[in-house]
Amino acid sequence: MSRELVSANHAAAMAAVLAARANRSGRGFGSGVYPITPQTECIELLCEEEIEKGQVVRVESEHSAMAVCIGFSLGGARTFTASSSNGLAYMAENVFNAAFYRLPVVMMAVNRTLGPPWNIWVDHGDTLMLRDAGWVQLYCEDNQEVADTILAAYRLGEDPRILLPVMVCQDAFILSHTMMLTDFPEQPEVDAFLPPLELPHRLTDRPRVVGGLDFPRETEVHRIQHANAMALVPEVYREVQATFRSRFGRALADPVVPYRVEDAEMLLVSMGTTASTVRTVVDRARERGIRAGALRLRMFRPFPEEALRGYLAGRARVGVLDRNLCPGLGGIVWAELRGVAPPGCLVQGYVLGMGGGDIRPEHVERVLQDLTSRQRAGEPSFVEVGS
Repeated sequence: MSRELVSANHAAAMAAVLAARANRSGRGFGSGVYPITPQTECIELLCEEEIEKGQVVRVESEHSAMAVCIGFSLGGARTFTASSSNGLAYMAENVFNAAFYRLPVVMMAVNRTLGPPWNIWVDHGDTLMLRDAGWVQLYCEDNQEVADTILAAYRLGEDPRILLPVMVCQDAFILSHTMMLTDFPEQPEVDAFLPPLELPHRLTDRPRVVGGLDFPRETEVHRIQHANAMALVPEVYREVQATFRSRFGRALADPVVPYRVEDAEMLLVSMGTTASTVRTVVDRARERGIRAGALRLRMFRPFPEEALRGYLAGRARVGVLDRNLCPGLGGIVWAELRGVAPPGCLVQGYVLGMGGGDIRPEHVERVLQDLTSRQRAGEPSFVEVGS
């Protein structure tokens, strides 16, 4: 085990390199890369690494970057790329294709505001835009979690019961450019954790059609298979957690991470780095005698409905903090979570931190005060945080 002072961008690249080398006895590694702020440092480091039986292809666009990953993956190679914001929007066609082809591509997505007007700071709307693309989506809180999740993503996506691509999401600049001591396993440990990829439908010298025309019945079958695989993700993820702990000696976070929920009357739900600020506010509320708790939503796809139902049972009030906006609806996490809340539970949506404004304890305090005083849920509330 080595400990390095690295940004989350570099943590993702270093974990991807370990995973790439672990497939050297298989069909190797391939990556298509294109820069976009704030993920560029990730692929710059990836391009500098010598990977046995591996190739990193510098392409002319994000669309091509995912196309290269699709090609490598169809050949049975382990694959990785990274993107953000408008880059994700540009590659969207191939993001869907990778899932439809059932390819276990891993992508680090640095959450950044979509434009124009241009904005390079954090907003979750870019990856949530792709929530129906058929990718597993995991949201990270710190640099260690980014590195660990990249490794776990390969074990999860390459499982023959799953065979789905995995998106590992991190907040722009708050993580991508922030240095943190991060532990990395040695290569033999990763080799033991990630066996060589055996893609059952990889291309060989036996002719096979990829991307042909489906009639309605064939499409129904494919999409049902896709849905069934996604439904198995929570079960397989638990297995990955157990193997990860046994190999590396530390825990891999649950799909929903609770904090002080045992006797909580109200819960604050968030994703990504916002969760650490929420925990601070929960602690302060407890000192004042307010029975507050928090949930961090780590897995957004598949939506961890069963776990959420368990945590929401018996709660009087739930506030959902969204760092995104679906115009005409409100926060995306709130829109999905309110459907699993128990009858009589007040579920209020709060939109804050869009465009990268700092979410500070005083902003979450305002959320908590509003939630405490409410008699019923209303329209999504916008909490302005400024620069």
